This record gives sequence, C-alpha cells and structure tokens, in this order.
Amino acid sequence: MLVRNVVDVREVGIQLNGTQVLEDISLQIPTGDFVALIGQNGAGKTTLIKAVMGVLRPLTGTVRLFGVDVTDFVDWYRIGYIPQHATNFDPRFPASVWEVASLGRVVRRGMFRFLSTEDRAAIDSALETVGMTAKSRRRIGDLSGGEKQRVLIARALASTPDFLILDEPTAGVDPGTQEQFYRFLKELNDEQGLTILLATHDLGAVLRIAKTVACINRRLVCHQSAAEGLTADQLVQTYGTPFAAATHIH
Repeated sequence: MLVRNVVDVREVGIQLNGTQVLEDISLQIPTGDFVALIGQNGAGKTTLIKAVMGVLRPLTGTVRLFGVDVTDFVDWYRIGYIPQHATNFDPRFPASVWEVASLGRVVRRGMFRFLSTEDRAAIDSALETVGMTAKSRRRIGDLSGGEKQRVLIARALASTPDFLILDEPTAGVDPGTQEQFYRFLKELNDEQGLTILLATHDLGAVLRIAKTVACINRRLVCHQSAAEGLTADQLVQTYGTPFAAATHIH
C-alpha cells in the first residue's frame, strides 16, 4: 500500500517539567517534500522533532511515520537524523571519514555484523554523493565545519533513507558554508526525491530552497508553500515581535 505522508502529526500536545511546550500541533509531510521548520529558539522545533523520532511521547495526539504509529515503528534505517551540534568532533577523535559514514550502514544492518560488498558500495556511493570521496581516509576531526556536515549527511545516506531530518545543522557555521550546504540539500531533494525536514531559525535562506515552510511558536502558525512567502502577521506570530522577525530575514 502506497503511503502518501511520511509524517502525520495530529493534534499533538507536549508538556516538559509541567510547562506546555507544544499545543495542538497538526502537520503532514508528504513524500518528496522539503519542509523548513521555522521558529525562534525555544519555540518547540526540537521538541517536535523528538516527538516525530519517538523520543518524546505526546501528552495528547498521535504521530505516525510512513502510516505506522511511532510507538510501533521499527524501520528506523529509513530515517536519517542529524541533531544539533553534531559537527562538534574532538580534533583528536580517531575515526576516519569513511568510518564515520559507515555507521549509517550499521543502523540498517545492526551491530556486530561484518560489512558486505553491498554495504561498502553504499558507503562509497554516499561519500561520492556528498563530494567527500577524496577525503575518505582523512580523520573526521581534521575537517572544516562544512566538510563535517557533508560526512554526517553521507552517514545518513549510507542507510539509504527515505526521510532526512536535520535540527539546526548550520549552527556555528560561517554564512558562505551555510549557503553551500542549503544548496546541497536542495539538490538531494530535487534530484533524488529525498523527503527532508530542516529545523532552523534562518528564515531568509530556507525560503529560497524549501518547498514548504512550517512556522511554529508552541502552536503551528502556518504550513504552506515557501514560494508564497510569509505575511507580516505570520512573522510576528512566529517570532513574537516585528523586531525579532526582522532579525531572522537575511
């Protein structure tokens, strides 16, 4: 049976330490979409992602992945996930680029199994896709921030996922590298049809690359085509004040 929605969130509410963090969130992400999840710090972006990943259980509402309730979902290899601050490797960390990328294959096959010829081909293909083949033997800690991002994408792609989730992956990265990274994500979506959910507060950049934009400020403010842009009222609801909204448009 073909499942149209990769993610189906219905009327989700979440409390953390007695505080309502998300309230009545409903969000559907169809196959092939590229969703930019927009909101200021503390708006609930990471909390929503954790609910989608099954890490946090909603107080109210339901979350489904590929048509299956998240509590019953087992095919986690279908999801590539890059959390916040994932590029903060210790320069002395001994793993190579290839070894880090290979961890994505372990997710698909399970621990304590030798990598097959098929696995190695998938890892090599993922590194080629992100343009890191030439540096596959380099130590991960020696790379630039942008290169580390690409390796982490390769790690996710090695499991041949259907859905890629990124939680503010460009935090602390220079603007030029951010722009290159965003363009690379757009290529993955356009050319490979990979469904993407990108959480960020960088509104100006993602409106140029995403297909849809979902604005969140505890509640879902809107979910619509990125090409439509956002109204002043939507920006104020998302960022709280006109000044705060303006600082996120670059």
